[in-house]
Amino acid sequence: MTQLKLPLPLHGAANPSSTDAGTTPGSFAHAPAVGAALTFSSPDTPGMPAPSGKTAWDFLPEGWRREGAFAVAPEGFEPVTQLEHARLGNVTPEMKRVAAKEKHLTAEQVRDEVAAGRMIIPANKVHLAGKLDPMAIGRASLTKINANMGASPVSSGTSDELEKLEWATRWGADTVMDLSTGGDLDATRQSIIDNATVPIGTVPIYSMIIGKKIEELSLQDILDTLKHQAEQGVDYFTIHAGVLMEHLQFVKDRLIGIVSRGGSLLAKWMIHHDAQNPMYTDFEAICDVMREYDVSFSLGDGLRPGGLADATDHAQIAELQTLGELTERAWRKGVQVMVEGPGHVPFDQIEYNMKAQRTLCHGAPFYVLGPLVTDVFPGYDHITSCIGATAAAYHGASMLCYVTPKEHLGLPKKDDVKQGCIAYKIAAHSADVALGIPGARDWDDDLTRARAALNWEKHFELSFDADTARAFHDEDLDVDTDFCAMCGHDWCSVRISKEIVQFASGKAEGFEREKVLKSPALTPEQRQILEQRGHLSPEEIHRLATKTQKALGAEGDKASCHSDLVPADDAKRIQQEKLVQIGRRQARS
Repeated sequence: MTQLKLPLPLHGAANPSSTDAGTTPGSFAHAPAVGAALTFSSPDTPGMPAPSGKTAWDFLPEGWRREGAFAVAPEGFEPVTQLEHARLGNVTPEMKRVAAKEKHLTAEQVRDEVAAGRMIIPANKVHLAGKLDPMAIGRASLTKINANMGASPVSSGTSDELEKLEWATRWGADTVMDLSTGGDLDATRQSIIDNATVPIGTVPIYSMIIGKKIEELSLQDILDTLKHQAEQGVDYFTIHAGVLMEHLQFVKDRLIGIVSRGGSLLAKWMIHHDAQNPMYTDFEAICDVMREYDVSFSLGDGLRPGGLADATDHAQIAELQTLGELTERAWRKGVQVMVEGPGHVPFDQIEYNMKAQRTLCHGAPFYVLGPLVTDVFPGYDHITSCIGATAAAYHGASMLCYVTPKEHLGLPKKDDVKQGCIAYKIAAHSADVALGIPGARDWDDDLTRARAALNWEKHFELSFDADTARAFHDEDLDVDTDFCAMCGHDWCSVRISKEIVQFASGKAEGFEREKVLKSPALTPEQRQILEQRGHLSPEEIHRLATKTQKALGAEGDKASCHSDLVPADDAKRIQQEKLVQIGRRQARS
């Protein structure tokens, strides 16, 4: 037996395959420690800050005391928030629903993670009475993604936003934020909440200044707006309470200043009034409003970097320290908390950013935008950011805020929402597999089995976006062959591996392919996919499908290019004489 010269860097993580499929040794992440500071986590690069030794248990409300595994509240206290229920040892229906979705967790583990402050269940009691299907955000759970949408003063409206809501949830958004700054904000928000099965977040300061200047903002405006949006059913608020007067001096030399709308507005208010951020000074009053409806905090990163040149600077880390303090204050009021993170971060600094938050905010869930790892690809920032998002989730982020191709350029349209969601589902799922979350790789393994068996129908069925996968396949071959157009018959390594009887490849039970199948005609949606791709005109798509079908003898139910149907030599000859010639004629036309 061949001996390997290098040891594998195994740290005890579980195999992300529930059946230990394949030959990989599994994840290189830490062993799972649900119920401790490191639930699913990456090994630390030397120099990374250690996890905080504190949790939400260290910040109980006044009059509470710890007894055994749980807490005792003052006599007559009635729990309202998921955090309060968890501290008292209660397993709520929402916790049970989360456990049903998170197959690797029990309802009791969900409760314990919520009690420690490492997990939140954003579920406003008003929205719970509607269509909300509860979910959880935390590093013990699967990585979640958020989709931003919202009307602007120059684009979109309520009907467009409802269409984007439906589209975002179809393509995997776990939460949605309504960031509307134009049109009828109140009506748009209510319509989104009324139709949403996922948690809805907002940035309430946008509504606080409608019809007035930011300089006119008062504490009563803040509390009234929060109360109204809580009554509507908003599940989490972005509150920029961490931007302080003393931080502004560290922003003046940035290349791009303050890129957060909420952060820049509050900076202007503080400079005008020469006073501290009212959301910081009156934070407890804000907590009281949010607790009444169990609205969760998403503590805003108002000083996040807007370019690589400003990443991990004094302003950003000073604000993060303040967000850690605010996390403690919210926990003392019984309110659930997650913390928002950067923005634009060089790839080498991502791990530090994730683990600094883990330390300063005592393991509260981290919700990050991207981060983008380069600034020079406008129009492709869903790609530049999902690269950073994958690393962020592996190193500790619990939820990833998507970026669309329209980032920095304009308001995303329907297809931009789809592209952003898919990019971030890739990032989230990749991180879950890397972290060794049990069962996270089962889906991948099944698709690999279908691919090995050359079972195209099963391959498409298991694809995240089956229409696109099928359309791209049928662009070249609309018949179900035992190879694809990339390699052809003779060069198909998957077919060759399947034919070697000593190999298990392609022989998994339940994944066998039928002898011959012919793809149905492209659906209107699949045709649109190819049209938008810009590779073929609509006429060429239809001509290619028709010519391929006729030339390969597939006008009935069978295609003679298929080596399961005719001898391999005959299949090869038909491919060479007909299929290749079709491609050449198409190229010349």
